[in-house]
Amino acid sequence: MSEHDFDVLIVGSGAAGLTAALNLADKVKVCVLAKGGLSEGSTAWAQGGIAAVLEAGDTFDAHIKDTMIAGAGLNDLRTVELVVEEAPRAIARLAALGVPFTADDHGSGGALHLTREGGHSHRRIVHVDDATGWAVQQALEKAAVAHPNITLMPDRAALDLVTGRHGERYSGEGHVWGAYALNRQTAHVELFTARATILATGGAGRAYLYSTAPRGATGDGIAMAWRAGCRISNMEFMQFHPTCLWNLEVKNFLITEAVRGEGGQLINPKTGKRFMPYYDERLELAPRDVVARAIDAEIKRFGLDYVHLDISHMPADFVKGHFPNIHEKLLGLGIDMTTQPIPVVPAQHYTCGGILVDLAGRTDLPGLYAAGECTQSGLHGANRLASNSLLECLVFGEAAAVDILARWDDLAAPPPIRAWDESRVSEADEDVVVQHNWREIRRFMWDYVGIVRTTKRLERAKHRVDMLRGEVADYYGNYRVTADLIELRNLVEVADLIVRSALHRHESRGLHYTLDHPETLPQAVDTILVP
Repeated sequence: MSEHDFDVLIVGSGAAGLTAALNLADKVKVCVLAKGGLSEGSTAWAQGGIAAVLEAGDTFDAHIKDTMIAGAGLNDLRTVELVVEEAPRAIARLAALGVPFTADDHGSGGALHLTREGGHSHRRIVHVDDATGWAVQQALEKAAVAHPNITLMPDRAALDLVTGRHGERYSGEGHVWGAYALNRQTAHVELFTARATILATGGAGRAYLYSTAPRGATGDGIAMAWRAGCRISNMEFMQFHPTCLWNLEVKNFLITEAVRGEGGQLINPKTGKRFMPYYDERLELAPRDVVARAIDAEIKRFGLDYVHLDISHMPADFVKGHFPNIHEKLLGLGIDMTTQPIPVVPAQHYTCGGILVDLAGRTDLPGLYAAGECTQSGLHGANRLASNSLLECLVFGEAAAVDILARWDDLAAPPPIRAWDESRVSEADEDVVVQHNWREIRRFMWDYVGIVRTTKRLERAKHRVDMLRGEVADYYGNYRVTADLIELRNLVEVADLIVRSALHRHESRGLHYTLDHPETLPQAVDTILVP
C-alpha cells in the first residue's frame, strides 16, 4: 500500500478546499485529493454568483436579515454575521486571483455588475456572466497548481478517515490523522496521513433521482465524518432548485435563478397562465422553497411533465447578453430562449445540513475540520439564500486554514497507522447489485423524501434504507472496493441521515414541508444526530 505524509490533507478540490489550501500553503505542505478530475465538483457548475454588500444603499444588516428570513429562523446569527461581513473581502481576493467579474456597463470607476436573486432585498450578486463557478474554479486551480507547497491528486476516492483506532494500539480519543483513499487508476487503497484534515467534499444531491449536482455529490464527507464519530445536523433540509431544464437527453442542466431575477415568468403550459400570483405575492422572486413547491403543486394538479419559464418578452439582445452560456446551450437543443419558453422542473440542488462545525470550521473530532456544502455551519438554517453558498466556501475555507496555522504547535505528528487490509476480499462478481441499489435509493428518495413529505412515506423510505444497509455492508465486507461501491455505501448512509432527520422534525419549516405537520413551531431548533 502506498503511503503519503503531508502537513495538512484536504479532501475535495472545489472552492472550499482550494481556498483552504491557498491560505495554508505559504507555511505548510498541503495535499488536495479530488475524487475525479480537479474541476468535477459542484463549484464549477455554479451559474449564479456570489452575494456581497457592494451596492450603495445596501447594508450588512439587510443581507443578514435576508439570510435569516430565508433560513426560517434556524440560522446561527454569529455565523451569518461573520460570512456577510467577510463577503466584500472574499470578492476582492478572487478578483486579485484573476476572476473576471462582469463589469457594470452603466457604472463608473470599474464597478461590478450586480444582479438580484430570489429572497434578496437588493442587487448584490457579483457574477461572471452566467458561469461564475467555472471562473472561480479555474482561478483557484491555477493558483494552486502554481504553488510549490500544494500537491494536487485527482482520481482518489476517499474511503474513510484515519482515526485513533487505526493506530498500532487502539486509542479511543477519535483523533483524525488523515484518510484512506482508493487510487482509481491502480485500483489500490492508499494511506494519506496529516496533522490536520479538512473535509471539503460537497453535498449529497445524488441521493435523489433528479439533481443539479455533479455525479460525484454522494455525501462522502458527511458519511465519513458520521462513521468516525462526528455529529450531523439538519439533513432534512434539502434545497430543490425550482428550474432545472426538462430534457430527456440532457440531465442536470440548471436554469439560473437570475433568469427569474431579470424578468422571467413561470407559465402553466396547459392553461397558458402565469401561476406564481396564486402562490406568493413575491411572484417569481419568492424564496426557492416557495417557488419549488408552487411548481410541484402545479405539475401534480394538472398532470404535467414540466412548466414553462419564459423570458421571451424581454429584448433578445438583453437575454443573450445576460445569459450567453444558457442561450447557447439551449440553442443546441432546439430552444431559442429569446422567442420560446424553457421547459423546467424542480431538482435537488443543495444540501443545507451536514457535519456540525464551529466558526473556525472545527468538527467534534480533534484534527478534523470541514468547510462548504458538507457542513452545517449555521449559515443557511432551514433554507439557503441564493448565492450564499460559494461565499460560505470562501469564508470557511479560509477560517479553517487560519485556525490550523494558529494551533500548529499543538497539532502532533501522526502515530504509526495500520495499512489497509485487502487480503480477505475477492473481486466483485456482480456489479449489477451496486447499480441496482444506487438506482433504488435515488428513486425512493425522490418519491418519498422529496419536496412535499408525509410521515408514512418517510417510514417507507426508512424501511428500504434499513434493508439496503444490510446488503451494502455484506457486499462491502466481501469484495474489493471500487469507486462505485464507495459511493453506494456513502449514499445509503446519507439517505438514512436525511430520513431520520425528517422523521424527527414534527413541523414544516423552510425546505422541510410535511403534510402531517403543516404548521411551524414557535421555536426554531436544530436537528442534531449523535453517532
